[in-house]
Amino acid sequence: MKKDGIIASSTQLCAVIGNPVSHSLSPAIHNAGFNELGLDFVYLAFPVEDLKSALSGMRALKSFRGMSVTIPHKVEALQYVDEVAEVDRYIGSINTIINENGKLKAFGTDGPGALKALKDAGVTLEGANVLMLGAGGAARAIAFTLASETRLEGLTILDVNEAVLLGLADDLKNGTPARINAEVFGEDSLAQAMEKAHVIINCTPIGMHPHRDASLVPVRLFRTGQVVFDIIYNPLETKLLADARAHGLKTVSGVEMFINQAVLQFRHFTGEDAPIEVMRKVLMQNLGC
Repeated sequence: MKKDGIIASSTQLCAVIGNPVSHSLSPAIHNAGFNELGLDFVYLAFPVEDLKSALSGMRALKSFRGMSVTIPHKVEALQYVDEVAEVDRYIGSINTIINENGKLKAFGTDGPGALKALKDAGVTLEGANVLMLGAGGAARAIAFTLASETRLEGLTILDVNEAVLLGLADDLKNGTPARINAEVFGEDSLAQAMEKAHVIINCTPIGMHPHRDASLVPVRLFRTGQVVFDIIYNPLETKLLADARAHGLKTVSGVEMFINQAVLQFRHFTGEDAPIEVMRKVLMQNLGC
């Protein structure tokens, strides 16, 4: 919001919607960015179950400028928007919606945000076998980005929902050149995938605040030289990452993806370049760092 802190009829509303959403730090970092640039914007968090009605409300409210979409709405949201970037429609998942005079335009920033996080951490993806845990909205975006923009040796995806899993696998096989393997998540399939994986990416909510003591990967399955990336950012270090680090593995925090995708969203919302370091500082403060 503006530095004077006044919210008026001219103030543009942005929000994150999901279920749950109380843990989200998007309001903290976006409001810090708005304040730094003196923009007449405010950002709130709304728990939403009825997605169709929520987006109808957004369309009807002239000052409702932008929306971040999180679990579990990233796939369903495509049904209720007016325009989607071609690549994101093919991916089948979005996380950003802009209201242009009642016309809802959708984009995805998760995939580019995750790829930048991996590259910035110095992770080699060319020729790598990647194991992705989860096949939901964020997983779809990241899988398509990695399969399309890097030369992976292979991408293995595990999920407990067989229909969602096979749907993603089919879309990836039809739309990307990557070698795709999809298996229902279980002890045996996880163990076999971990034997070959160079990079492990957790795209599930397992380990997210407040359930900090959970991890999908038993420590006995880690191998020397693996990289572990958890897209969860709260807590800063999930049990999965802590276990991996304790075994000497390279880890990539979800904070990096979160900041990267938020910077892209900020540009969509405001048309301005985000004050990245201000947003990062506020995020780390809120995470107790």
